[in-house]
Amino acid sequence: MNQVADFAVVASRRMIFDLPVCDLDWDDALTFVNELASLPVGQTSISFVNAHNMLVMLRDDGYRDVLERNLVLPDGVGLDIASRVAHGEPFPANLNGTDFVPALLTFMERPRRIGLLGVKRSVVEKAAEKFRQHAPWHQFVVVSDGFFDPARSNAVTAEIGRQKIDMLIVGMGTPLQEKWVAEHVGPQHARLVLTVGALFDFVSETVPRAPRLVRALRSEWLFRLVLEPSRLWRRYVLGIPLFLYQVARHQFGRKERVLRAEPHPLPQRRIAPPNKLAS
Repeated sequence: MNQVADFAVVASRRMIFDLPVCDLDWDDALTFVNELASLPVGQTSISFVNAHNMLVMLRDDGYRDVLERNLVLPDGVGLDIASRVAHGEPFPANLNGTDFVPALLTFMERPRRIGLLGVKRSVVEKAAEKFRQHAPWHQFVVVSDGFFDPARSNAVTAEIGRQKIDMLIVGMGTPLQEKWVAEHVGPQHARLVLTVGALFDFVSETVPRAPRLVRALRSEWLFRLVLEPSRLWRRYVLGIPLFLYQVARHQFGRKERVLRAEPHPLPQRRIAPPNKLAS
């Protein structure tokens, strides 16, 4: 499904927990994704992965399988830490979906028909209106909320097809959104699919974003924890130490695997027998 993206960024990604993660900067990432949206064939699904997503992936093989077929963009300071440990440097840019998607909509000069799917109907409708104000040359179509019965998945994808959209933005939470897209959304529905988590909540202002200074310091996770401690304390208070442990464990395991690997024997040179006629 995502052969074009996989081929194009083979030299522009680095392995984090054995998952290839795109390491483009902002300008290159926007240019690249815009070009993917212009391709006349195929489909690319884009996932934004943070430290929490990585922990989910480590215990969910099905989620890993989907991410390995997607174009994965790095989100947050946790991915930078993992990259520093594994590769000696952070990612060139923090390509989180909350900032990247609005920037992409602005970057795309050619008008697109964009479908929105996820969260409560009132929230996604408000997000659509905000997007129309942000990038009025695009058409934004609310396909469905994100709380439909799984048995209705075919009806939802039929509606996606009926709307003839160019790009689909899905916000249903990880790993549900990635798995649902992989199972139900094909090239006939949209050439470009972005799975965006809580983006619609932020765009609609249902959930406030951190102040710019807090975001610049890469501490928006702390702002969210203060706002929703009962919902997020496990993710951050328990998740951060667990993620750091997994970073160290994976790096140590990688070094062990390298040290334990048997060296390949050097090829033996075949020496031709002396030419008796030359004597």
